[in-house]
Formats: sequence, structure tokens, C-alpha cells
Amino acid sequence: MQTRLSVPQGAALTIGAMLGTGVISLPALAAGVAGPASLVAWASLVVLSIPLATTFAALGARHPDGGGVATYARLAFGERASTMVGWAFYGTIGVGAPAAAGFAGAYVADATGGGAGTALATTVAIIALCAVMNWFGLRVSGTAQLAIAGSVALLLAVAVVVALPHAEPGNLTPFAPHGWAAVGPAAALLVWAFAGWEILGSLSAEYRRPSRDIPRATAIAVATVGVLYLGVAYATVAVLGPAPGPAPLSDLLVLGFGEAARPVTTVVAVLLTVGAINVYFAGGSRMGAALARDGGLPAWLATAPGRTPRRSLALVTAIALGTTAVLAGLRVSTDTVVPLATATFSLLYVVGAAAALRLLPRWGLGWWSAAVSLLAALGLLVMTGAHATGPVLVALGGLAWTTWRRRRARTTPPMREQPVLVAEPSGVMGSAGSPGPGCPAGSSS
Repeated sequence: MQTRLSVPQGAALTIGAMLGTGVISLPALAAGVAGPASLVAWASLVVLSIPLATTFAALGARHPDGGGVATYARLAFGERASTMVGWAFYGTIGVGAPAAAGFAGAYVADATGGGAGTALATTVAIIALCAVMNWFGLRVSGTAQLAIAGSVALLLAVAVVVALPHAEPGNLTPFAPHGWAAVGPAAALLVWAFAGWEILGSLSAEYRRPSRDIPRATAIAVATVGVLYLGVAYATVAVLGPAPGPAPLSDLLVLGFGEAARPVTTVVAVLLTVGAINVYFAGGSRMGAALARDGGLPAWLATAPGRTPRRSLALVTAIALGTTAVLAGLRVSTDTVVPLATATFSLLYVVGAAAALRLLPRWGLGWWSAAVSLLAALGLLVMTGAHATGPVLVALGGLAWTTWRRRRARTTPPMREQPVLVAEPSGVMGSAGSPGPGCPAGSSS
């Protein structure tokens, strides 16, 4: 049996899912898209994360199950919707892991002077490490996550504090060099940084007391993530200027402590990424097992309650390593899958919020949070544009699976129990459990 999550462990897992790769490179990428106006995108998503986190916390507390969003979709809209959203999320975890690990790989390559080979080796090593950690269950990963999250939060706070004295007001002008319309694409890119609330659902059944512990852990995570994100985003733009490098967190610490801080930052960047992928492997493997339990995936992926879903974990890991190999073979940066992943997360938020409107008590705090989240998530999904095609195609694959399974169930005749014959002393054959002609009722042969 698994050790149940405490509030600090649950908060650490959620913070790790949020902070992992979001603060490594996205502040620089968003600044490149919208300039200083990217701060508007950051602030908007921090505000949006409050009702979004409240929605998923309310769902997890009320319906704790490893299926997470897929379970909410099944309860609200039926089996087809559950399988479709489950497939989209399950597939994206394996595809998105190389992108997350690739961010850390870029840090390692930058610190060591290595090239693409170093980044690739780092990516593979991080994926393998997270798979091994999850193989041993939440006893290992939950405790490790608590230490990682505390260290990371402290480091980010220190980075902001030591960098702010170097801020230049001129770096904030012009505030919107690419026009205000660029804030939308920047926000769509930053959805990656705010992906994590949806994983609350897949881990909800692991809490000791879900109805009490999930809201508390979520509140801690919302406050911590909001403050740190806004601090790092502002420092990146105001201190590093309109063209920050690919490793802004490292550059901010170097300003305060000198070049000696760069290797330390690289180690922490790797830990950040390990923390994020660790959470998604934990939640994703449980979602896969829950989908298999409910018929949304092949039955061999299902796992007995309380057991680590190792077969599902192995499949997620195989998808992640396979995606890494394909990207490396094509010589394509792992960053290219980020828009596909953000589109999936936007789709998950739409489905989760819509399900919450049907499952949560009407007019309550969770219901109103879901209403606000649904409107905002629809806007984010629209802004992802053509990138939403990827998760939609995977979802259609889930629909095809459900349709095929139902047709097979209708066309396959039910198995009829055949009587098991046993030899009787009289030499006459009778069915098991019933007396034969030479065996009186109430006696055994």
C-alpha cells in the first residue's frame, strides 16, 4: 500500500508541477514574444490560476480518483468524453516530458560548454530518473519533492532579491514593442508555466483526507507560485532587458553573486525539472491505470487499488523516450512540442471547468470558480490556434477506441458457463455441485 500524502507533501508536489520548467526559460521566451508587455500576460495568468486551482481542488476533494480530469468528464458527460480527454492528457505527458527535460538540458549545456549531445543526454537522464523514482511510489517521490520545492522556492526568492538592484527603468520601454496583440500569444505560451492544477485530480485519491487536505495544499501552492512567478518575470524583463538569454534564472543570480553561482543554478534547474516531471509521471501513470480500469485503455494497464501503476508508468516513459529519439533524429528542438502541450492543457481546463459546473453544488464558491475558469480557458484554447489540432486528433483516437470496444462487446457472444463434470462412484457423470444419480442429496461423492 502507498503512503498517503500529507498537506506539505501535496503542496510540494503541486508547486513542483508548476515551478519546474516555468521559471527556467519561459520568462525569456515570453519577453521575446511581447516584450515588457509579457508582464501583463504573467499577471493575467496568475489571477486566472486562483479560480482554476479552486475548481480542481473542489473537484478533487469531492471526487478523489486517480482518473482526475478523465473521471470528472465521465461523471459529467459520459464514457466517450472521459476516454477522449484521458487520451489527450495521457499522451501529452509522454510527449511533453522531453520538452520539460530539454529546458534543463539547455542549462546544463550552457554551464558545461557542451552542445546538443550534452542537452540530449541530460534529457534522457532526467526522464529515466523520474521513471525510477515513481517506480518506488509516492513514499520516495513525495518526500523528495518536499525538499526540492523548499530549496527551489528559497533560490527563486534570493534570485529576485539580489537582481532587483540592477533593474533599469529603460528596459520597460517601449512597453509593448510588438503591439498589445502580442500579449495573447505570450499568454498562450505561458499556459505551460501554469499547467499543474489539473494534475491535482490524478493525485487526489492519494491524500490522507482529500476533502480537507486538498484545499489546504492548493492554497499554499497558489500563493507560493503567484509570488515567485511575478517576481522572476519582472526581474527578467527589468534587469536583463529586451533580449534575455536562454537561461535567465542563472543570469539573475550571476548578477548578485558572480559567475560562481552559475553551476549551482544549473543543478537547481535540473532539480526543478525533475520535480515537475516526477509529478506528471506520478499523476499520468495513475490516470492511465484509471482509464484502463474504466475501459478507456487496454485492461492490462490497470492496477489493483493501492499499488503503484508500474505498467502505465512504463508506457508513459516509453512514449517520452520515443519522442526524445524522434526529435533528436530529426534534429528538432524539444521546444517545438511546447505549443502542443499548452493546447492540451487549455483543452483540459475547458473540460474540467465544464464538468465542475455539472458536478459541484450550484452557486457555491467552486461553481463560480468553474464558471470563470471556463470562460478564461476557452479564450486560452482559442489563442493556441492550430496547435490544438494535436490533442484533438489524439482525443479522436480515444473516441475510435471507445467505439470499437463497444461494437466488439455487442458482436461478441457472451460466454456461457459449461457444467464441469465429475466422476461419480456409480459411474454416472453429474455436474459439479449437484449429486449424481448414485449420490443422495446432502452427501458428497
